[in-house]
Amino acid sequence: MNSQNRQKNYWLTRRSAPVTGNGRLRRKDIPAGETLCFYCPSKCCHYIALTIDRPRTWEEFDTVRWFLLHERTAVFVDNGQWYLLVFLTCTKLQPDGRCGIYPIRPKICRDYDTDICEFEENAVYDQFFELPEQLEEYAEALLGPREGGSLRSPRPELLPVLP
Repeated sequence: MNSQNRQKNYWLTRRSAPVTGNGRLRRKDIPAGETLCFYCPSKCCHYIALTIDRPRTWEEFDTVRWFLLHERTAVFVDNGQWYLLVFLTCTKLQPDGRCGIYPIRPKICRDYDTDICEFEENAVYDQFFELPEQLEEYAEALLGPREGGSLRSPRPELLPVLP
């Protein structure tokens, strides 16, 4: 196979493998006997996702909005379950993408298997909120206008149409 059909991991200089016509590496493209993690940009080590209660009131939506006012956070809904997503990198992730404490890694890491990992996944969620304004708009659609008015900026006046 020529070098044009091989893709390097752009986050970490690790190993390369043949890729599909669309330039995406698939599990089945990993050579037999190789570890999938050696071809992955360590997606699972760059965030944490914690379940949160689905907001049902304006007060509960305001708590979720508070999460979104912090840097490197998002909220998503997957199969009806709400999650707080925090983009953080594990402090034990080494520059080569390997775990620096592999023999004593936490149970959650030991239980996470490459058979279920997100190697090929490009997540699509039921809802995904990155900005507090997105959540506010969603809440208004579900609950109606907030007492005391919306937190969103008022719509600007339209410019006059010139003849």
